[in-house]
Parts: sequence; C-alpha cells; structure tokens
Amino acid sequence: MTTMTLNDCLDYLKNNDGYLLLTHIRPDGDTLGSAAALCHILRRMGKRAWLYPNPQVTAQYAPFVAPYLAPADYVPERILAVDLASENLFPEGWGGGAVQLCIDHHPTNTDYAENLLCWPDKASCGEIILELAKALDMLDEETASLLYIAVSTDCGCFVYANTTADTHRAAAELMEAGADHKRLNKLLFRTFSFSRLTLEGMIYAGMRRYGPDQCVTVATVTLDMMGASGATEDDCDDLASLAGRVAGSRVSVTVREMRPGVSRISMRSSEDFDSSAVCALHGGGGHRMASGCTIQLPPDQARDRIVRDILEAL
Repeated sequence: MTTMTLNDCLDYLKNNDGYLLLTHIRPDGDTLGSAAALCHILRRMGKRAWLYPNPQVTAQYAPFVAPYLAPADYVPERILAVDLASENLFPEGWGGGAVQLCIDHHPTNTDYAENLLCWPDKASCGEIILELAKALDMLDEETASLLYIAVSTDCGCFVYANTTADTHRAAAELMEAGADHKRLNKLLFRTFSFSRLTLEGMIYAGMRRYGPDQCVTVATVTLDMMGASGATEDDCDDLASLAGRVAGSRVSVTVREMRPGVSRISMRSSEDFDSSAVCALHGGGGHRMASGCTIQLPPDQARDRIVRDILEAL
C-alpha cells in the first residue's frame, strides 16, 4: 500500500482512465455525494468514469447518483473506493478484485487498496474531494451540490461533534460555488415520511438506559417494528442519531435487526469514550466517536452483548 499526498492523488487521476467508483454497503450521503462528485470531476477531465450501481441506494439519494451509474457492459481499468474503510464494507453484489485507489477519512482504514489518500481529521470524505476539485479548478454547481450532500450529512447538518471550523469553511465554499443548499437542507434534514415518524415513535418508546448514571442509551429497531410502521430502507437514514438525543447520554447505541439472527450496531459517544475500540471487538470500526459493527445475534442478544462490552470499557 502506498500512502498518497493530495498531489500524488491528482497525478494518479490525471494519468489514468477507465474508472469505476465504489460506495460502501448501506450507502450514506457522504459516500454517494463524494463518489458522484468525483465521477463528475473525472468526466469533466475527459476521463471515462462511472459509479458501481450500489443496490442499496435509497430513493432519497437515487436522483443524485442516477446520471453516474455504470451500464452493465462497462469494463473498468481502475477501481476507486470512496469513503470505504475496509473490505467488509464493499457494496452488495461486488465481485471483488483489486482496488487501485481509496479516498477515505476513517482512521480505521485497513490499507486494503494499492494507493490510499486518507485524511482522518476531516469530518467527511466530501471535504477531501473538495480539495481535489479546487486543485483541478473543477468546482462547478453540480460538484458543489453533490459535495454539500456529502459534507452536511456526515456531520448531521453541522451539529455532530465531528464538525470542525474546516467543515463550516467547506460548506461556505460550496454554497459560494452554487450548491443548492436551501433545497438540500429541506430534503435531507426537514422532510420525513409518515412511516419514518411512526418508526421513530416506536424507537423512542422502547429505549433503555444502562450503566453509571444511566449514561448508556440503547435504541432497538426490529424487523417487526419496520413492518408495523410501514417503514422501508428509505426511511432508515440516520437512525443512529436518535438515542444520543437523550440527556445525559455518554454512549448511545442503535441495534438494528438486518435479518433474522443478524444485528447491525451503530455507536456514538462523547469525546472521552472510544466507540471504535468497542466495535473493533466485533470486527467493526470507524471513528472514535462514531463507529459500527455487525453481530451475528438477534437484536435482544446483540444489545446485551454490546452493552456488556461498553460497560467493561467504561
């Protein structure tokens, strides 16, 4: 693995062609916005570039990535992973193969790619793509809007603890470059389906608290709750933030039943607790204050297991 500087990455992008960009499993706004923006930039450079058609893209983000999805007969020369920290986060249906370049901001990146540009001090991968766009003089309105999706969603519309002064400066630059921030803010942060709101009510009603001063808050989302509320995958964006809204929470956890016997853990914490270390016990990772893992247990058992690990760490 070769660690790249920004200039190294720029040279690589200029000197190669035939790109296929990967986004991670259960794609969020950062991986999708960053990858679509980079794809748009590469095309403006005269390169052939497409996004791997991630089957888990939700209806909320589908219109933004649709122009960039690869046709079935596209044969890439270079595989680029965007905001993808490890091999176990490859999108569903991906057949594998070497990744020539990874652009990421996760400190737990596993160095799986041949080349890596990783800035773990950034709140989002979108901030890295922004620097590439500026260096290439490619920051047009389309790029700005896609990167605004990336930056704003990964910091919860600038309220999560990962937000820095640089994050605000990046957002200002994107707005000045023509990002459609008014429409995007309403769409991404202030518009919810009735099914989503119904599901939220069920989640809040079932929350539990544990540990000293009840500083660990756990929310559970089961398949039965999804069915009863009428919620779909399109309604599940950012469920991980709900448990952390409880006053006094030092660690918040969302346990989501993905299929029978398999639970996805999303953990958020205050600065003095390393959530990535706990998730690493189960093969996961992420950031110190925002991490995740998958546990091969039903949700109640997965909750008990992760709570035990958190309390031991506390």
